[in-house]
Amino acid sequence: MKIIKKIFKPFLALFKVLYKVVDKIIVTPLSRLVYRVHDYVKSHGTGIERILNRPNALIIISLICAIVMFVLVDQKVISLTEKEAEVLTGQPINIVYNKEAYVVEGVPETVDITLIGSKSTVYLATQLGDQEVTLDLSKYGPGTWKVKLKYNHSVNNVSYKLDPSTITVKISEKVSKTSSLTYNLLNENSLDSKLSISNVELDNNKVIVKSSQEILNKVAVVKALVDASDITLKESGEFTIDNAPLVAYDSNGKLLENVEMVPSSVSAKVTIDSYHATKDVKVVTNGTMSSGKAISSLTTSIKTVEVYGDKATVDALQYVEAAINVEGLDSNKTLSVNLTQPVGIRYMSETKTNVEVVVGTEANKTISGVQVRTTNLASGYVANAATTEDQYIDVIVKGVESVINGIEASDITAYVDLSGLKTGTHTVPVKVSVNDSLINAQTAKTEITVKITEQK
Repeated sequence: MKIIKKIFKPFLALFKVLYKVVDKIIVTPLSRLVYRVHDYVKSHGTGIERILNRPNALIIISLICAIVMFVLVDQKVISLTEKEAEVLTGQPINIVYNKEAYVVEGVPETVDITLIGSKSTVYLATQLGDQEVTLDLSKYGPGTWKVKLKYNHSVNNVSYKLDPSTITVKISEKVSKTSSLTYNLLNENSLDSKLSISNVELDNNKVIVKSSQEILNKVAVVKALVDASDITLKESGEFTIDNAPLVAYDSNGKLLENVEMVPSSVSAKVTIDSYHATKDVKVVTNGTMSSGKAISSLTTSIKTVEVYGDKATVDALQYVEAAINVEGLDSNKTLSVNLTQPVGIRYMSETKTNVEVVVGTEANKTISGVQVRTTNLASGYVANAATTEDQYIDVIVKGVESVINGIEASDITAYVDLSGLKTGTHTVPVKVSVNDSLINAQTAKTEITVKITEQK
């Protein structure tokens, strides 16, 4: 019974629409006219009654009304069939062609269909029509062709327009080649923050790529898209992701369309790890202290922190920074600061620490004989200081007296960056650093001269 009601539901809706149209345009106006005529006749004596009582009077009046109605409809003063248009957007295209032999380019993903007709026919077309747009290329071979799209529907008395209605397509012969297969790891952040992916193993490292010769020439790499959001593990272990889709990219990393892969997907065995290590917390200062003041000591409430991530990143990490702002600081203070989470670290056991800053009077000291080293010199070259004065420099260190008294030349790193420099004599700026956040170091000589020669 429910199925029968469902089948007749569109027809009942159509009859309701037709009833409303007829009632609005014909029944209601005529009823009002008859009522007004009757009311007029009733109030204006027997003269009109005698006319209406004549045998041919009603026939003549009906004929006159029919003629008037015909003229009004013919001149479109009254429309019994109201025109309507409805746009169906984003309709897919069914392409008919030999998929084993050819590759088709230039076909849009969707088209828009505009249906035009009476309200009832448009309604039926949207409810009962197949809405299938077809591009028949079965009779076409390799080349560039201008082809019309066809819209198949099962409702009469409705016209349509397609946007676009005609497209230009390129048909090429399908060829194939074998390509190596790698992977892209997606949505790794969806994993538990204490977990990381240490290895991904695909069940296939080769794939057959099929497309036109022009497109195959652009294929630089084929990758399996391994989506970590599919992984449900909450601890270390192995997880298999089935049906990882394959995609092809050109040398610029642009996704290539119209590329068929055999197989179309692969399985990936993902190894989940929970690697972690203990790292020291190091306080780093930013800003300039108040004039004549220096930091005597820095004490953190959190000395070490457990960090989680992949093994290479965790092992390369030396410490976790706690950065404090000492701009204008002139007295002791305890600061609450966030620990800086290093790049590649997924989780830290602590995220905040309190830093107790003890302030003292600033002193300074000159350290002589600090050797200047070179960095980032291109291979095949040798760099030497132009003079002895360019090889060893003086460095001024500032801090509280108890801290700077123990500083020696070996505790200071002085260097010049020779990136991009070739053979010749060059004047370059000197940079210095001290592995102690309580000390501020600066060079007495800001530049030195170096000579670069080719290595023999």
